[in-house]
Amino acid sequence: MHFTQASINALDSRTRAHFINSLSGFKSANLIGTQDQQGNTNLAIVSSVVHLGANPPLVAMIMRPHTVPRHTFENIKQTGVYTINQVNQSIFKQAHQTSARYDKHESEFEHTGLTTEYLSGFTAPFVKESRLKYSVKLAEHQHLAINGTELLIGEIIDVYVDDNAVAEDGFIDLQALDTVAVTGLDSYHSTHKLARLPYAK
Repeated sequence: MHFTQASINALDSRTRAHFINSLSGFKSANLIGTQDQQGNTNLAIVSSVVHLGANPPLVAMIMRPHTVPRHTFENIKQTGVYTINQVNQSIFKQAHQTSARYDKHESEFEHTGLTTEYLSGFTAPFVKESRLKYSVKLAEHQHLAINGTELLIGEIIDVYVDDNAVAEDGFIDLQALDTVAVTGLDSYHSTHKLARLPYAK
């Protein structure tokens, strides 16, 4: 099949969204935990978290245009902190449900049955059921004029991970954590490791 720019633009909006969102392949599924200054908690699934650098340890993510209330984005801008919680096979359905629209005073934690967890005095909530999670401090924010999305760059503060998942060389075995991947907007996948290859020379 050959899809031209014209034929892609001719697709109805929902079909085009599924199609374009699938092009980038398997992505990480993460729950972003935030809390506003009034104590209202929020949880949102995001598939745009990417590694940005190891020294300092940075991650970036893209938030959708702020044309309607975006509680996660608003909370991060207000408090400057958030948590990133990887989704595993036991919670992926609950994680997906966080993409539903809830009012600001309604907590996705409560609606999905996921548990808030506060660690090391960090003010943003973690997901207790997540087996790999980390606290993040907002380091930089850029509004992308090309499509109105928001680029958030965060510095990793603390990492919490199951003991059996970290190798001596620092490699984290995501498969041991039953981490799931996502494609498009709604397709979740388990993984099977093929191999770890030696450093290429």
